[in-house]
Amino acid sequence: MAIKTIHDTTNKTWFITFTCFNWIPLFQVTNSYDLIYNWFNLIKEKYSINTSAFVIMPNHIHAILHLNTSNNLNKVISNGKRFMAYEIVKRLKAQNQKDILLKLSEACSDDEKNKGQLHKVFEPSFDAKPIITDFFLYQKLSYIHNNPVSGKWMLAETFLDYEHSSAGFYEKDIVNEKVLLKHYLDMEF
Repeated sequence: MAIKTIHDTTNKTWFITFTCFNWIPLFQVTNSYDLIYNWFNLIKEKYSINTSAFVIMPNHIHAILHLNTSNNLNKVISNGKRFMAYEIVKRLKAQNQKDILLKLSEACSDDEKNKGQLHKVFEPSFDAKPIITDFFLYQKLSYIHNNPVSGKWMLAETFLDYEHSSAGFYEKDIVNEKVLLKHYLDMEF
């Protein structure tokens, strides 16, 4: 049985990561980057959660989120993942991606199936680390922005060229048209 971590929301700023099931590049396969942008905008509107930095990779996302009120971070992330999962499955069906749908379906346990879950789109947990120092913030900003051109990833010529990232906002003062970003200098720790 998985241990559920409750994140103390007295901490205001978080580095979060969540991953597609089994690292399958579902965002890329279904061109679902828009779902993440929509989620960022929804959590801003509904929960007053600001996005300060992000990168949407083919199979995972990293973001720095700033909570302006006491929100249940677990609930915010799990609800977002659940609604994105429905749309990703819908897009997989529309693309006739039978092999991927079968993998996602077979990954559901009997308990999950009994609760109505038909596909496992995301890994069940997510990672969240509170940002309480400038050093940690700058480390995570660098990690997020360089992720598309690090290690096995070569998704763009330079990290500034990767379209699904906040790097241009910080490095070139380019307004992101898909999500309203709150600059890290305007955050409280």
